[in-house]
Amino acid sequence: MRNAEQTTRPGSSASDGGRQGKLVVFSAPSGSGKSTIINYLMQQGLNLHFSISATSRPPRGSERDGVEYYFLTADEFRRRIAAGDFLEYEEVYEGRFYGTLREEVDKRLARGENVVCDVDVLGGENIKRVYGSRALSIFIQPPSLQALRQRLESRGTDSPEVIEDRLARAGYELGFAPKFDAVVVNDELAVAQAEALRLVQAFLAS
Repeated sequence: MRNAEQTTRPGSSASDGGRQGKLVVFSAPSGSGKSTIINYLMQQGLNLHFSISATSRPPRGSERDGVEYYFLTADEFRRRIAAGDFLEYEEVYEGRFYGTLREEVDKRLARGENVVCDVDVLGGENIKRVYGSRALSIFIQPPSLQALRQRLESRGTDSPEVIEDRLARAGYELGFAPKFDAVVVNDELAVAQAEALRLVQAFLAS
């Protein structure tokens, strides 16, 4: 996702005087197992809560504003980008935006919740820059591009052209790994899950 032009750090005191929550930011190339690792962590009793993203697409089915997404019109989204309200955002195609509202994250942190953000490498870099030591950024890395190719092909959901595009993007994204606080190589899932859990537990206890 694109960087939002917002670098001022939030205040350090919670509105109720209690301990504020912390941020855990995940990024990874598609097919690296990031979602599986995040879902595992969400079940470990760590007071982790997903931030609710904003989007300019209309609700689908039973989706509700403020539950699955914050639903904005494209014009509202653009106005809030201009106002610096987003930590990160992406225009996936003309007029269709997705992004993370800073007020959503800060509201949860003030309640003492630990917030999980699942974003691309640019979004992860920007969120870390905004929150500094209050955020732990973790990059989930495949053992190799060849292993990633095998995983993408075995899913059977993408055309060869899409797989090549994902691999090309993965090569670009891997260059950002050193900018993250920690890199977890997902070669064996159980080992990667244990390492991610160790990192997050240590961070939340610090």
